[in-house]
Amino acid sequence: MKQYVNFALFLISFNLSAQVDSTWNQKPQINILGFADVFYVYDFNRPSSTERQPFLFNHNRHNEFNLNLGLVKFGVEHLKYRANFAFQTGTYANDNYAAEPGVLKNIFEATIGISLNRKNNLWLDAGVLPSHIGFESAISMDNLTLTRSLLAENSPYFLTGAKLTFNPHENWEIAALIVNGWQRIQRLEGNSLPSFGSQITYSPSEKISLNWSTFIGTDDPDSTRRMRYFNDLYGIFQLTEKINLITAFDFGFQQNENGSSDYNLWFSPIIISQYVINKSWKTAIRAEYYQDKSGIIIPTNTFNGFLTTGISLNIDYSPVKNIVGRLEGRWLHSKDSVFETKTSFSNNNFIIGTSIAIKFSDTVNN
Repeated sequence: MKQYVNFALFLISFNLSAQVDSTWNQKPQINILGFADVFYVYDFNRPSSTERQPFLFNHNRHNEFNLNLGLVKFGVEHLKYRANFAFQTGTYANDNYAAEPGVLKNIFEATIGISLNRKNNLWLDAGVLPSHIGFESAISMDNLTLTRSLLAENSPYFLTGAKLTFNPHENWEIAALIVNGWQRIQRLEGNSLPSFGSQITYSPSEKISLNWSTFIGTDDPDSTRRMRYFNDLYGIFQLTEKINLITAFDFGFQQNENGSSDYNLWFSPIIISQYVINKSWKTAIRAEYYQDKSGIIIPTNTFNGFLTTGISLNIDYSPVKNIVGRLEGRWLHSKDSVFETKTSFSNNNFIIGTSIAIKFSDTVNN
């Protein structure tokens, strides 16, 4: 770990000494962003508690009006440095940050970045980072569907550590990360091994983006360490002015036990298509599958584990670009009975969810 820190410090000191120019004295731009997503979901399984499913972290309440995510973000933009600080509240923060103590649950993002060369195409960012894995954000307005996919809900939304990003060409972005673990702010007690990640994004045009992200590490203490290897592949395509398409495939391997040469596999393919009806109306359909027989990510304590197929349909109304009302129907079917009902468990789950979300931003002039 020490050698990575020393190498990063060397890069910073070397490049800073070579970059003493007038651009450092320019005033940065200050940005402010706010977002709120109020929702209501009715689960036709009528679970006994208001929290619907342990493997969902967004819009995960039954028969209850609530705030999924509310955040305020402050950003600093400069040619040579940047920073983002975002504070959050809502059911998403309570559910997805359950492992974090106290006020750490309220940190959505906290990063500081610095340019490492004159071209400003090599950056080092550190802090609580947005995950390099996946195409979906916790900010629902940035996604084609209201609810998150099973693929997104069960891979990291955030990581804590350092990220080195290089843009060798306007069509390419390459990144390497060293982080505290699989979606953690605090490092897991008893784990001395840092985790690593990578990302390669190729965008041959504004209408196509192809991505490959990885994670290598563990989510166990040293005494029971099982290595985890994860891949995230996706493509984003604007097929026409009215049709957008996303396809993705996640797969991972994890050791059965410490020191074992046997691995358990989980994977998830997905396809989402959106049709733009007009300036105010859009609709989208999603088909997905998630297989985790061994319960690595989604433990069920059932014979076949989590083998689930899903389909959803939603419609969006956005009279202006910073506000949207959404309605979605979602059906999940699993081989085993893994979805809670009022009295037992079922292998089917159907919900109707609705949301009103608003996002606003402004720039502070210096």
